[in-house]
Amino acid sequence: MSKELNMWGLDHCSTCVKARAELEAAGWTITFRDVKTAPLSAAEWAGLYGDFGEKLVNRASLTWRGMKEDERAKTPVEMLEAKPSLIKRPAIAAEGQHFLGWTANVKRALGVAA
Repeated sequence: MSKELNMWGLDHCSTCVKARAELEAAGWTITFRDVKTAPLSAAEWAGLYGDFGEKLVNRASLTWRGMKEDERAKTPVEMLEAKPSLIKRPAIAAEGQHFLGWTANVKRALGVAA
């Protein structure tokens, strides 16, 4: 039985590249979406926000640090729509669970050697 998951991130993000390679090596089939080259609609962002919550917005990122106060005052969905690289990467949905980042805990949960 093949294991399938959805992943959102950026093609050029080294963490996303590493996560994809390690997940594929562990037997996962990945449907990847680069949120910059294949933009999400407001409804898709809202769905992801509903799944992942406030942590979907990476407030430690260079993108966040470069934003003006009026940009930061928008809703999370509006911010992600305007600046897709603000997404915490990778965002993963697998077997009814949702994971953000590529930490030892995420790897363990997905059966990837940490």
